[in-house]
Amino acid sequence: MPNTQSIPGNGHATSEVQEPRIVGFFCTWCTYLAADLAGTSRIKYAPNVRVVRVMCSGRIDPQFVLAAFANGADGVLIGGCHPGDCHYQEGNYNCLRRARLLKRVLQQLGIEEERFRVEWISAAEGDRVRVVINDMVEKLRALGPLSMKKEMPLVTIVSQEHAQEEVCV
Repeated sequence: MPNTQSIPGNGHATSEVQEPRIVGFFCTWCTYLAADLAGTSRIKYAPNVRVVRVMCSGRIDPQFVLAAFANGADGVLIGGCHPGDCHYQEGNYNCLRRARLLKRVLQQLGIEEERFRVEWISAAEGDRVRVVINDMVEKLRALGPLSMKKEMPLVTIVSQEHAQEEVCV
């Protein structure tokens, strides 16, 4: 069921405005701490993001992003440490490589580029969390809800062994 908010008009009818739903995969060491800093500093930003805390942006499998879209997200935001500052040396570089490939896949699926975003936000940048989230929410409001065709499955998860059998046959 869509996440809607009724806006009262003249009392005779109400219009429905759908707020965008964003899944945010945030690195524990930087972006998650920046979001925490924003909260403790009482920096207000749009409440449209549901945060999934991950140890490193490099650990985000592209299937997580595809599954988020398949399960109703209008946008996906990945937040990680600035390049060169990753606590796991090169995790954010791995994330960047995957994100570039994932953008091509999303384009092939007909998902607009603005619906997927990767941002480098350090633990001290609480205000940047506000700017990025509010900007993404505004862009997604302009795009409207993501409409996926129900008959076209977005992602099929297969085991690695099954995939290897398919290739070897």
